[in-house]
Amino acid sequence: MLIDTHTHLDDARYDADREAMLARAREAGVERMITIGCDLATSRAAVALAAQYDFVYASVGVHPHEVRHITDDWYDTLRQLARDSEKVVAYGEIGLDYHYNHSDPDLQRRRFREQLQLARELRLPVIIHTREAQDDTIRILKEERASEIGGVFHCFSGDTWLAKDAIELGFYISFSGILTFQNAAVLRDIAKTVPADRLLIETDCPYLTPVPHRGKRNEPAYVRQVAERLTTLTPNGVPTTVEAIARLTGDNARRLFRIP
Repeated sequence: MLIDTHTHLDDARYDADREAMLARAREAGVERMITIGCDLATSRAAVALAAQYDFVYASVGVHPHEVRHITDDWYDTLRQLARDSEKVVAYGEIGLDYHYNHSDPDLQRRRFREQLQLARELRLPVIIHTREAQDDTIRILKEERASEIGGVFHCFSGDTWLAKDAIELGFYISFSGILTFQNAAVLRDIAKTVPADRLLIETDCPYLTPVPHRGKRNEPAYVRQVAERLTTLTPNGVPTTVEAIARLTGDNARRLFRIP
């Protein structure tokens, strides 16, 4: 019933035990997972993994850190990867990151627009990464009519206003293991305000391992801990069950990404 909407299953940290890691996820009740493209190589790897495992789906795209490497032929390759595989269910992760500025901000904004245009051409929902750039992110999404294809703000760690703007655009909000961190009280308050039909969960593994597994490598099985934390964050304050959260977020993921 659980769907982990954001993983990096191609990461080298899984090379020694990828099969066992995926088996643990299945044993934990994770029925579907989406592995994410962040550049050309990881997009190819995501598509390959989705072809190998029937419960894995893929996205293709270029992370804002990596857009400095884009050449014109990259878009042709990404377009072909998406068109050639029915397992590609989203475009991303894309967006803006002004915290590290690994890529020049002006270049980030230009490449963000270009990739939104490609996603619209492919009719794929977008997976948004934004850090210290929420005003520009929302503005560009509006100007590029991203609401026509929809998408998700992944690994949400923004403020109330970003959540409100994202939801008004018709986007989903995805929470990760950050929700379980001791210093995430504000984020937990925001989670209580997200409409039930706009809620998703993810691990962003191998990063952001949730409590009580801090200090270990993250993996899809741990999306259950995110679901468990959400059971106490219902708007009326009445705890629900992991099964109910799994069913709710699973239905939302199937609707957004059009997966069975």
